[in-house]
Amino acid sequence: MPAHDFAPVFGTARVMVILRDLPADETLRLAQRAWDLGIGVVEVPVRTPEALTALRRTVAAGRERGRPVGAGTVFAVEQVVRAAEAGAAFTVAPGLDLAVADAAAERGLPHLPGVATPGEAQRARDHGLRWLKAFPAVSLGPAWFRAVAGPLPELRFVATGGLDAGNAGEFLAAGVRVVAVGSALADPRQVDRLAELAAG
Repeated sequence: MPAHDFAPVFGTARVMVILRDLPADETLRLAQRAWDLGIGVVEVPVRTPEALTALRRTVAAGRERGRPVGAGTVFAVEQVVRAAEAGAAFTVAPGLDLAVADAAAERGLPHLPGVATPGEAQRARDHGLRWLKAFPAVSLGPAWFRAVAGPLPELRFVATGGLDAGNAGEFLAAGVRVVAVGSALADPRQVDRLAELAAG
């Protein structure tokens, strides 16, 4: 299968915001805040029916501003179907399931699978996946990315899990293409730093 190309999704973006388990109104408010700060990519995990409502509303708002909104925590084919119906621009999973990746590809959605070992990263690469989510990034640490880049330099990583404005810069310096943050966006003490990171 062809590579899932996230270059059109991320462009030059360095930060992605994950808006998990929030009411639809709050999800939309924080997405708008992210876009105003220059953070262009938003992920809405879809573990519940309420989350699908939040995804649909955020997708609609993102379309108006030319901003991609993806569906996260997608670990089953049925979730891929629902995400596609909601208009998601991409899907993200906590782990590596090639059937889910294939289902997303069939619907024209780039899929970002989660990996935590070089073996998983190689398996994903061999399946045509070049953009991977490293999870949990804070447990792996920045050095993990430098080490994996040696034998697998063609891979592009999105670091997810435990990142905030205080430590995200270390991961970007280690070669991570995009850092994903969650609750940091709602913390006034971190907002300015997040905007700086997004601006590069």
